[in-house]
Amino acid sequence: MTLHISRTRRAIAASAGLATAAALALLPGTATAAPAGPAASGPKAGQTAGPELSYIVNVRPGQGNSARVKRAVAQAGGSVLQAYDRIGVLVVHSANADFAKTIRTVRGVDSAGATRTAPLPAQSTTDVGTPKNLTAEQLKAVTAKAAPGEDPLEPLQWDLKAIKADKAHEKTLGSSRVTVGVIDTGVDDTHPDIAPNFDRAKSVSCITGKPDTTDGAWRPFTTGGSPHGTHVAGEIAGAKNGVGITGVAPGVKIAAIKVSTQGGSFFYTEAVVCGFMWAAEHHIDVTNNSYYTDPWYFNCKDDPDQKALVEAITRASTYAESRGTVNVAAAGNENYDFTSDSITDPSSPNDSTPGGRVIDPRTCLDIPTQLPGVVTVASTGAKGWKSSFSNYGLGVIDIAAPGGDSTAYQPPQAPATSGLILGPVPGGTWAYMAGTSMATPHVVGVAALLKSTHPHASATLIKALLALQADRTPCTTPYDIDGDGTVDAVCQGGKFYNGFYGAGITNAFNAVK
Repeated sequence: MTLHISRTRRAIAASAGLATAAALALLPGTATAAPAGPAASGPKAGQTAGPELSYIVNVRPGQGNSARVKRAVAQAGGSVLQAYDRIGVLVVHSANADFAKTIRTVRGVDSAGATRTAPLPAQSTTDVGTPKNLTAEQLKAVTAKAAPGEDPLEPLQWDLKAIKADKAHEKTLGSSRVTVGVIDTGVDDTHPDIAPNFDRAKSVSCITGKPDTTDGAWRPFTTGGSPHGTHVAGEIAGAKNGVGITGVAPGVKIAAIKVSTQGGSFFYTEAVVCGFMWAAEHHIDVTNNSYYTDPWYFNCKDDPDQKALVEAITRASTYAESRGTVNVAAAGNENYDFTSDSITDPSSPNDSTPGGRVIDPRTCLDIPTQLPGVVTVASTGAKGWKSSFSNYGLGVIDIAAPGGDSTAYQPPQAPATSGLILGPVPGGTWAYMAGTSMATPHVVGVAALLKSTHPHASATLIKALLALQADRTPCTTPYDIDGDGTVDAVCQGGKFYNGFYGAGITNAFNAVK
């Protein structure tokens, strides 16, 4: 059973990873913008006109291929918006309905595919669900309960105590030399819990697939903007400054890497590739990825379009790791078993007309969740059990952390009153949210503390330490979260590694001691 969820972001509003990544052959050069010219090329004589779409073209590694393919792109009625030459990925716009089919025949092209099924620009929709904001009365009441040394809202943060972050803070708050990139819907850097730790120089908007460093471009849209990225950022590094909440690593820096369209509705491949590449080139130590890449919940490698999207993001995330970045991703909120023989995906493609397709999760991947090298995080509630909504699966889940759950299923101990996770939202206020989106920042915060403690550690070593510091947690069996007599999920594995909790529940104190 599940709660009402937002399918694009991996949060519920209050209404394989730890191994070394596979080697990747890289092209020489750096990310380059396309030459000045029209935003997109129309179909030429003999080509079929269609809606203007965005495409990914993956170039075969080797000298000269990128330039040759760029010429072929123009001949096929496309224009290159951005070229990531280091990984051989081109972001292309075209109104030629046969563009992908044509460009796949070009020598030097590994794969190519449309990143969406809706025409450019993407549709604008609002968030699903609404965060539950704290009232002025609640703020006043809880502030009176804060102990000396606690931020005013810490008494409501049962999640910090669950991972012993409060004990970790007695030793260290984390290093300001460590930067976490929140690849998300944007971050409100004016929020008093985020402003002290915000890194403007490393923040960017990537929503088109091309970096935009205009001042403030990294913020949520002013109209219909999503609170998601701001909440995530606060969970990771909310400042311990006598205001609001405290993050897991309140001494590290936060960079906003905005990759979603208006309202936080769509996270398209070109934006996600841009986000990972930005992290790689700007010395981001850890990235938080609490989303799945639209419009396909699962990308099937036997589909030429979806295969290209998987390949592009794999190249980008693996390149980021090769530059020292630890990439951490949310497992998702559908109570899916990633080890099952089949899963019904009712929502793809979610930017046009979804259909109820049945997929094999071994060949159709949730990205970036199931990409090699990415640390995949499941969610737990206030009782330490798998959250009712959290996806799971032996060999997919690497680690678990508090992401909240229905208070009816897993109520916290007083003085906390909600089983959800409290964090900052745009406008200088705080709200409850839940989901694997909220679990992932806890692991990211612990990774940032590990990097602070071991500043010269590689990404591979930080991932190994993440597994070592976790509290071993055996399967919850039987798992009947709502107590109705029906098993809601089946956990495979033992105490030291299983499909619900991976290596265990993250522990911030172990990370710093």
